[in-house]
Amino acid sequence: MLKEFVMQKLPTAFCHASTVIKLRQGGYMCCWFGGSHEGNADVAIYGSRRIKGQWSEPVKLADGDEANWNPVLFYAESGELQLFYKQGQKIAEWRTFVLKSKDDGQTWSEAIELVPGDESGGRGPVRNKPIRLASGRVLAGGSTEHGIWQAFADICDDGKTWRKSSPVAIAGLVYEAGEKTAESDIAVSAQSFFGRGVIQPSLWQDDSLMVHMLLRSSEGFVYRSDSHDEGETWCKAYPLSLPNNNSGLDVVRAAFDGELYLLCNPVAANWGVRSPMSLLKSTDNGCTWTKLYDLATEKNEFSYPALIAEKDGLTLTFTWKRENIVFFHIASSELRAGNTQQVPYQVPYIF
Repeated sequence: MLKEFVMQKLPTAFCHASTVIKLRQGGYMCCWFGGSHEGNADVAIYGSRRIKGQWSEPVKLADGDEANWNPVLFYAESGELQLFYKQGQKIAEWRTFVLKSKDDGQTWSEAIELVPGDESGGRGPVRNKPIRLASGRVLAGGSTEHGIWQAFADICDDGKTWRKSSPVAIAGLVYEAGEKTAESDIAVSAQSFFGRGVIQPSLWQDDSLMVHMLLRSSEGFVYRSDSHDEGETWCKAYPLSLPNNNSGLDVVRAAFDGELYLLCNPVAANWGVRSPMSLLKSTDNGCTWTKLYDLATEKNEFSYPALIAEKDGLTLTFTWKRENIVFFHIASSELRAGNTQQVPYQVPYIF
């Protein structure tokens, strides 16, 4: 198992919300946001490339007039490397911008708005990597935070235009306007403590070509939704027995064994502590889960994971105490280790 920090020296007061990708010319790229405090106007998007085992000095890649958030790296069908990110002081009015690189992240285009004029709270990927379906369609997990939080899949069939799927929500959820849902000392933007529901989906496609998402929630547990039509429509969000602390998670289906891997904080409390950071595995398309490793266990913040699968194992990053981004590579042979406690969830909802 390889474990290392991305930065030798943090260029800002904090860092958070990393994304990682395997570069086609070899090595990796990691991006994150940082500044004086989450949500402040000086928060920018930074990036570093790992070439021949060494991380480059962080470079500022995007710095709009307002706060910048949640970078996501993804390769277009053309081979261009794309960097999506959010911009805006209010989360409910985020706009999504994208940078493009033809040389694996060495140089970048000017930022353009992904869906011009859209101020609904962000288009494209809200935090986690998009997926490319067997048909070639790209699905990005999106969400909005307008009192009742809702998710959706943003759909791209032509590499250029995006359209939203049906919404994904928890049926019957009630929220009073202006109601603060938790008291917490986690260093997030204060506006995050208002609202309730599901956000930040992470997606996969199974052998039957159904598409599924796992969702961060305010309700103490991971939620799930499923689609029979390549992400056009989704069933209502339903809870698993997997705990969730209203913080980010990421799931990937690995080509090396066909199984699912999930990285999250398994803590059943709204705005609960962001530790431990745990890696879980499912061999039955998400019906039961086995915890393989606790990757960080101190009483501190280990959060917002990014998880990708390669031919020889898993690569992942996450926020380390808001002081650095930690990078892991775990070989496929090592993933058989860990404890064997099964964590089942309820029978999947059928629609």
